[in-house]
Order: sequence, then C-alpha cells, then structure tokens
Amino acid sequence: MTAHGTSDSALNKSLGDAAALLQWLQQLEAREGVIAATGDRLAECLQRGGRILSCGNGGSMCDAMHFAQELSGHFRGKRRALAAQAISDVSHLTCAANDEGFDSVFARGVEAWGKAGDALLVLSTSGNSRNVIEAVRAARAIGMTTVGLLGRDGGQLRSLCDVAITVPGETSDRIQEVHIKIVHLLIERIEHRLFT
Repeated sequence: MTAHGTSDSALNKSLGDAAALLQWLQQLEAREGVIAATGDRLAECLQRGGRILSCGNGGSMCDAMHFAQELSGHFRGKRRALAAQAISDVSHLTCAANDEGFDSVFARGVEAWGKAGDALLVLSTSGNSRNVIEAVRAARAIGMTTVGLLGRDGGQLRSLCDVAITVPGETSDRIQEVHIKIVHLLIERIEHRLFT
C-alpha cells in the first residue's frame, strides 16, 4: 500500500513476476531434478579432491563470490572447508585486464587455478558475457566440468556449458533473484551429499 492507501501496481507486478519465476524453478526441479543432479556432480568433484571456481560480472560476481565463500566457510552448520574460489581478486582482474584485455580476466584465472576434474560455475543473465564465454572455453580445454546459471534464452553459453540452468526472466534483477536461490540450493545439496 502507498501512503495514500492504494495498491502500488508496479510493485505488485514485480512481486508477481518474482513469484512466477520461483514457481517455474520449483516445477523445473520437480520435472527434471537438474539442481539436485548438478549439486551431486559438484559434490563428487569436491569429494575427489577437486576445486570449484566461479565467476560472473556485476551482481553475478557477487553471487559467484557468495557461492565460493559459503563453501570455503560454512553454510548451515560446522564442517570442514571445501575447495571453492571465486575469480574475483582485484589484483588479478586488473592485471589480466591491463595485460591481456578484459575478455581474458576469468579465463586467466581458470588457467592459473583450474585443472582437469575441477568445475567452473559461471553466472550470466544474458548468457553472452564475452569474458565468461572465454572462461568456459578455457575450462573445457583443460577438462573441467562447466555449469552455467543463465538468463533469458541462455545466449551463447547455453550450448557451451555442460549444464545450463536458464532462468526465463525478462530483467537481470528477476533472473539474479532466482540465481541466488539456485546457488543456495546447490550449496545445500553439496553439504547434504558430503556431510550427512
């Protein structure tokens, strides 16, 4: 309600759009089990001694960092640290951007810290972020599993990632709201698989 006691239609539409995307996610998981299967795949990577790298731009970078720190720290309860790292160090990003160009910033991190059997989680609301595409290509070249949390139609990344979860939102904010929900569900699944 606004100060005048009337309903704010723009706000109600935003809430309705957000609720519809959460319902879409719930139906997707019930139908395909993609989040559970992806969480299991990431848990197996960690169980084998592998590492999960993550990256994205802007708000997606924040979500990539959140994913990594919840694994290297802890999420729901006390447990050992898990090998997860966001490609987010400012000195690395600015060095790689200055020396190689901004399109290389995540790929250089993959080359530095990734190895065969590791995994890369990328977030892109458009699916067309050039630096994220290059990171996925670098990861695939060395035998890493690639997981994309994408938006709209998935863009170029949809066909490049081993697993692509594409949120059919119209705006980056709605897509990112579902991405962070998926991030939390993946972490929850990983912890369940490894520690229960």
